[in-house]
Amino acid sequence: MSTTGIELKTRRRALAEAVELVSSMRFAIALLVMLAIAAIIGTIMQQNKAEPDYINQFGPFWFEIFRKLGLYAVYSAWWFLLILAILIVSTSLCIARNAPKMLRDMRSWRENVREESLRNFHHKTEWTADGSAVALASRTAQRLNDAGYRVKLVDKPNGVLVAAKKGAANKFGYIFAHSAIVIILLGGLLDSDLPIRFQQWFMGKTPYMGAGLISAIPPQHRLGLDNPSYRGNTMIPEGQNSSTAILQQANGVLIQELPFTIHLNKFIVDFYSTGMPKLFASEVTIHDSETGKTFPASIKVNQPLIYRGVAVYQSGIEDGGSKLKLTGYPMSGTSDKAFNIDGEVGSATELKHGDDPYTVEWSGFRAFNVENTREGQGQDVRDVKKGETLEAQLARTLSQHTGSAAKNANNKDLKNVGPSVQYKLRDKTGQAREFMNYMQPVTLEGAEVYLAGVRSNPGDPFSFLRIPSDDRHGVREWMRLRAALADPALREEAARRYAERAMPQAKEDATLARQLQESAAKTLAIFAGEGSNGKGGGYLAVSQFLERIPPAEQEKAANVFMKMLNGAMWELWQAAHARAGEAPVEPTEAHGRFLQLATNALSDSFFYGAPVYLSLEDFTEVKASVLQVTRSPGKKVVYLGCLLLVLGIFSMFYIRERRIWVWVKEQGGTAPQSAHAMMAMSTQRKTLDFEREFDDLKTRLPQSAQIGVS
Repeated sequence: MSTTGIELKTRRRALAEAVELVSSMRFAIALLVMLAIAAIIGTIMQQNKAEPDYINQFGPFWFEIFRKLGLYAVYSAWWFLLILAILIVSTSLCIARNAPKMLRDMRSWRENVREESLRNFHHKTEWTADGSAVALASRTAQRLNDAGYRVKLVDKPNGVLVAAKKGAANKFGYIFAHSAIVIILLGGLLDSDLPIRFQQWFMGKTPYMGAGLISAIPPQHRLGLDNPSYRGNTMIPEGQNSSTAILQQANGVLIQELPFTIHLNKFIVDFYSTGMPKLFASEVTIHDSETGKTFPASIKVNQPLIYRGVAVYQSGIEDGGSKLKLTGYPMSGTSDKAFNIDGEVGSATELKHGDDPYTVEWSGFRAFNVENTREGQGQDVRDVKKGETLEAQLARTLSQHTGSAAKNANNKDLKNVGPSVQYKLRDKTGQAREFMNYMQPVTLEGAEVYLAGVRSNPGDPFSFLRIPSDDRHGVREWMRLRAALADPALREEAARRYAERAMPQAKEDATLARQLQESAAKTLAIFAGEGSNGKGGGYLAVSQFLERIPPAEQEKAANVFMKMLNGAMWELWQAAHARAGEAPVEPTEAHGRFLQLATNALSDSFFYGAPVYLSLEDFTEVKASVLQVTRSPGKKVVYLGCLLLVLGIFSMFYIRERRIWVWVKEQGGTAPQSAHAMMAMSTQRKTLDFEREFDDLKTRLPQSAQIGVS
């Protein structure tokens, strides 16, 4: 053989081995495992978010690694689509290799079997009957036909072969199941981002990373009406229209043109008594851009609108530009003068505080907030428990007055706590913190408090400052007390009042009175953060001050300090009222409770990090409906694949192939004439049903010949 022939033979053998490997079950299982792992990643990691969100979540190092692996859009990653394509090829080759053989085997009667081979079957029996071999074969064939078998008589040199079979459609189960996998994968590819990727690779489409009106976005960022598959969202405020959908990409968005315009007439939201949402529905009018047809429709959760091959689902609710009226209060300095400020969700408002300019970016408004709250009696968090160190006491104090608005995980009392406004306060350097303030007071631990949330990063939960509600159900008294704490003159006046009230006899001892007044003034100054070099005040400043005292005396000093702070704060409140020309505060239990909560909130306010507090006073809500718009041409293909898969599994598990051969020949040397029959039976899976059927046939076939079993 020539060298060329050897090389050609080697190539053919290598190709055959490659085809055998690709079409093998172990190769397909490996691909399915990889797809399963990818699906798990895609389920755990939220897909198609903006890149800054992933950077905040994973950090720059892991963000870049995950980006190169395509984990932010797993189902449209090149390697995921490649695995799908290889699996389609693998399964198709498997079908091409085995289906013809199975179809031939289904049509085959396997009539070339020999008498000697039948004797080697495990399930076999023999009998004799009077009459000729042809007559016995005919009676046996009739009996098998009555039992549901298809029968064929084959003449042999020394007898007659009765070949029978039933359940050959079992082979269709394998063909249907494997074909279903190919069809489902093809449907998945049709509904994937592959058509969009194709347009990005070969038609110059690129994601849009800017801002502005949708109508002004250039054509290279738009997908036409002929785009076969997409899944996007559109947000429509009440009374407005939309004829496009936003397709979120890793580095921007694509604009998908729709074959119709959606006009939102009204968004309907209904709630249960607990405040949990009960119904979301959009009353819309559809205008066909091509035919001019107009018709009304209602889109509800799990009740989509399907028109011209596009399905429109109710996805959620957003704010469509609600008008807000707020009252602002200074959170620093000695002034407590309030001011009015207006805003509109989705826009920004300039804010001047002192000499520093700020921008308020109104990011959200919610008319309903369902929270987990629990009624109960509060406790004095400044009480030092027996055996508890000062550090533990301060940690307990801070943990009870900062954190989630509804941080009690075991609380199941769901309540609607009313409207809230969310905004970002950005300074002149571009740095911003995000705030969320509730309009109405919330009852927590037996007291009404206003919740003022703050966070530095979008991915972090809000931590809440709890401002106690005053007699007028507002924050005015707390703001007055905050300004008074920042005023050295009022602190001195409060210290003088405290010394006179604490030790009436001190009037006769000027030195003792001066010492007590100085101690009270220093206590207030420490709590106010004076001299802390920008490190803040509150209980943290108290802790830093007490650390200078010997450890053995810290607990006693803490008790003395807290008692003096409570008394001095009461006098500070009275001094603030006196300066404002108002009547003194009555020493009631409710006012004592208010002062306790106010002191805690003043301590926490040093971590609030905002120059102003904005309280929502009034609003005009504008709701917007969020609709998911999808075109899924592969959906019907997947349905067909699922039907074939069900039929295939049913065929494989519930249709059992059985084959029977009966070799009939003349019984020589006997008078009168008789015939001998040998039956053998086989199946792919030996079950109890098969055993019972064999035993039944072993008994009834000889009976049909009117001769007993030999």
